[in-house]
Amino acid sequence: MVITLTGDNTFALYQEFRRLIDGYVAAHGDLGLERLDGDGLTPARIQEALTSPPMLTDKKLVVLREPGTNKQITEQIEQLFSDISESTDVIIVEPKFDKRLTYYKFLKKQSDFREFPMLDPAGLARWLTAVAKERGGSIGAGDARYLVERVGTDQQLLNNELEKLLLYDSAVTHRTIDLLTDATPQSTIFQLLEAAFAGRTKGALRLYAEQRALNVEPPQIIAMFAWQLHVLAVVKTAGDRGADAIAREAKLNPFVVRKTQALARDLSLARLKTLIDELVSIDVRIKRTNTDPDEALQHYLLTLATG
Repeated sequence: MVITLTGDNTFALYQEFRRLIDGYVAAHGDLGLERLDGDGLTPARIQEALTSPPMLTDKKLVVLREPGTNKQITEQIEQLFSDISESTDVIIVEPKFDKRLTYYKFLKKQSDFREFPMLDPAGLARWLTAVAKERGGSIGAGDARYLVERVGTDQQLLNNELEKLLLYDSAVTHRTIDLLTDATPQSTIFQLLEAAFAGRTKGALRLYAEQRALNVEPPQIIAMFAWQLHVLAVVKTAGDRGADAIAREAKLNPFVVRKTQALARDLSLARLKTLIDELVSIDVRIKRTNTDPDEALQHYLLTLATG
């Protein structure tokens, strides 16, 4: 059996990798485990590993890490895998493929091809709920979404934060999330704009202060504002198309599109253009004059809230 592990979600990929290795070692011991890394690998070395019988065990497991870094291996892949010993299983770890190559097409068709894409926020929330249950705890769907919004979409970080929360209390709640985790800049910039557009001036200024306390500099905040305004413009000009269609065409996350649609609903294109022009003006003034960036950006937020 040949298993290929690939995808951008390195956390999920390596969790599956560890699960497979642990399962093999538990069943057969580690004497038949052979690990070969892409650097320095040759076709001859791989062929030897795949065709030689296991020693002192009934089953052999060969792990190939990124063999695709060697052009000779990718060109000879069919030949190399044509004569694998029946007592040998193979795990290929190849996070990224050039999908134009025969190497990719061969493994996609001839191996147990397991792909691990990045999860969107909704998927991460479901994953958190399932993991909490597996570990003997619980987190509600709403609190799981809140944790993703607060901490961000890095799955390894979310895993670590969930473990910490469960150690404190097996029932994870909004309160314990606020108590034990720090908000990331990426998770609050949308909330900042949302508060401003909703006219919640105090809340918007508080969130701005949090950004600065997290050492997010004004140029970074401007860049994040610009990105959110870009998404707003995309959504606003998309007409009656659904969130999934917009996300597909604009290469955006559907979750981001759905959240932005609520903001775009009450915002005219003329107003959006004005906001973009004002943000550009602030950026220019900060770079070319002695304008206080914090004062300029806080005034901008007040403009959003009262506009």
